[in-house]
Amino acid sequence: MRAAAEDTERLRKIFIEHVAKPKLTILHGQSWGGGVAAKAAETYTAATNNGKAPYDGVLLTSGVIAGGSYSYDFRLDLRVVYQYLCNNHPRPTEAAYPLSLGLPAGVTMTSADLTGRVNECLGLNKAAAQRTPEETRKIRTIENVIKIPASSIQSHINWGTFHFQDISSKRTGGASPFGNIGVRYSGSDDDTALNAGVLRYAADPTAVAKFAADTDPNGKIPVPVLTMRGTQDPTAFVEMANFFGRTMTRAGTADHLVQTFTNDSAHSYLSDPAYVTIMSQLTKWVTQGTKPTPASVAAACPAFEAEYGAGCRFLPDYVPAALETRIPPRQRN
Repeated sequence: MRAAAEDTERLRKIFIEHVAKPKLTILHGQSWGGGVAAKAAETYTAATNNGKAPYDGVLLTSGVIAGGSYSYDFRLDLRVVYQYLCNNHPRPTEAAYPLSLGLPAGVTMTSADLTGRVNECLGLNKAAAQRTPEETRKIRTIENVIKIPASSIQSHINWGTFHFQDISSKRTGGASPFGNIGVRYSGSDDDTALNAGVLRYAADPTAVAKFAADTDPNGKIPVPVLTMRGTQDPTAFVEMANFFGRTMTRAGTADHLVQTFTNDSAHSYLSDPAYVTIMSQLTKWVTQGTKPTPASVAAACPAFEAEYGAGCRFLPDYVPAALETRIPPRQRN
């Protein structure tokens, strides 16, 4: 994330040098880019150029803003529960390795091969009515224990394989920052058997520290920050907003943050009027000092539907639960 934040700041300077000096600069990050934008904002949004900050405001949408060392733990949980149920990633005939690595360095696997393994166990490529009772039972176990819908199981296993391999082999010196020591899994037909049978891994403390330094926000953002996310986002869980809010509170910048929520189950894109609304509200906050509230954002949205179509689904009274209610706490060192 630090490298991506550096690239973003470098691009801003290139724009000023070769195009024009903007009157207003909003730093916007979506999904993983939300974490990048938060990192860039806390790193570079300091008073420069006669007291003017390089970024006037920050917009974070569907953002992974709980830091990698907290946001990705559930993907290890998915790997160990999936292996307990399916035992084909790796197969018994293949060399065993710590699932917390994703894949060992140098080991290759295609996404098509991984998809094939998942389908042979779970039947995700079938209509629900066409799955066997055993496939249905295994999918239900994953949905209940990991708290993700069947539609996102494949993508999260992909990340827990290829992304984890990239992290462990290229970023943390061959060690893994992910562990599940102390996790109590619940929601299966037999939690006692599940907890006794899943593989357990201890996170490497050095890898945890290195990964956290790169990905975890510190909340020290001195300009307005407005966020938006769907309450049923299956990729960047809504509970991450609670974590980010606590992070900014600890940093003493809670008054710079307003978080909004919509009745959406999408991750990559919500709706046209929703984005126009939050951008206009952030711009008004930055230029006029009018700080929005979740209620004022929700009230402002319908005016944009005539031009941008239906899509105002803001929930002004929504309060996200703690991330620990979605991703079980665990031993970290």
